[in-house]
Amino acid sequence: MKNTLKHAPALAHLPADLPDALLVGRVWRNDVNGPSVVVVRKGEVFDITAHVPTVSDLLDRDDVVAFAHAAQGESLGRVEELIEAALGGDQDAPVRLLAPNDLQAIKACGVTFAVSLLERVIEEQAGGNPAKADELRKSLLKDIGADLSAIKPGSPEAEKLKQQFIARGAWSQYMEVGIGPYAEVFSKSQPMSAVGFGADVGLHPESKWNNPEPEVVLAVNSRAQAVGASLGNDVNLRDIEGRSALLLGKAKDNNASCGIGPFIRLFDERFTIDTVRNAELRLVIEGAEDGFRLDGESRMREISRDPLDLVAQTSGAHHQYPDGFMLFLGTMFSPIKDRGAPGAGFTHKLGDRVSISSPSLGMLVNHVYRSDAVAPWTFGVRALYRNLAQRGLLN
Repeated sequence: MKNTLKHAPALAHLPADLPDALLVGRVWRNDVNGPSVVVVRKGEVFDITAHVPTVSDLLDRDDVVAFAHAAQGESLGRVEELIEAALGGDQDAPVRLLAPNDLQAIKACGVTFAVSLLERVIEEQAGGNPAKADELRKSLLKDIGADLSAIKPGSPEAEKLKQQFIARGAWSQYMEVGIGPYAEVFSKSQPMSAVGFGADVGLHPESKWNNPEPEVVLAVNSRAQAVGASLGNDVNLRDIEGRSALLLGKAKDNNASCGIGPFIRLFDERFTIDTVRNAELRLVIEGAEDGFRLDGESRMREISRDPLDLVAQTSGAHHQYPDGFMLFLGTMFSPIKDRGAPGAGFTHKLGDRVSISSPSLGMLVNHVYRSDAVAPWTFGVRALYRNLAQRGLLN
């Protein structure tokens, strides 16, 4: 949908060290009426689908970094041109950015930061009613009497705190996954359902209390090896999930409720899992009509569980992902800035622009509309393989 907010130059949406960043992703090519796998080297985009028909195939290679550096392919021009076309909403552009993943399962971790843990407990106790949130927040902060960010999940200290809360009748299912031994890992949405850079993200039409969640997303191959990372927006419906955790699917898995992009940056000597562990994400929300602006951040060094521990809890001898998976790592961002009535907190308005950025990964930009009004998801796995077969790319 059309959005009139002015945007930053194309290079501002790409890694600060673009000449040294090894980026992979997907584009839609009108000339073949289908998607292609691309690699970005020194800012130039190359179509390498003739060698790897899917991103899942690419990430599964033992030599993924060397291959991405060397693979020959058709040049599709400068990456800045793709960014500009996406920001302008040009649906007639011959090449358009897509979410950088394809066959991977899309998984997400919840309550991995102490701040987000408190907000989940507030949602639960408020029963999805935002009017109760401010009072509950003050009460919880007074009652907890402990710095949850200093408590290691599953530790004896965490167990002691758990027993204290149980004794006071204040234990929560969110506390269980926040400081207990097991992380919350759920299916965010379906393979190939994520939208990419510049696309509209969707809110369920019944939701009246919602927010973006800025996150790092790990790209994990079929051997449960994290091989790269991207940026993600896990659209969060606080009123629906807050009514019951059993409504998680209704709250999370809606049309266009998952944004990933602009690219997956592969881990190499310059960009490593330690870069992710120390990443700082910035979130900017800009209202299209009311002039509202919110700046927030999420600091990965404050995460309660190590990213690789979250990968191990997602996949192992107990559960395999033969096509790999994308793993949202959670966020510390909890929007409490009032937008409208005092004490009502934040919620989206249609047309909001959400920008999530980190110097090493660039910036993911999406605009917020209703999930029943944005473009429907129609191109799935069967359509992908039918298209690849027609192009002679399946061996």
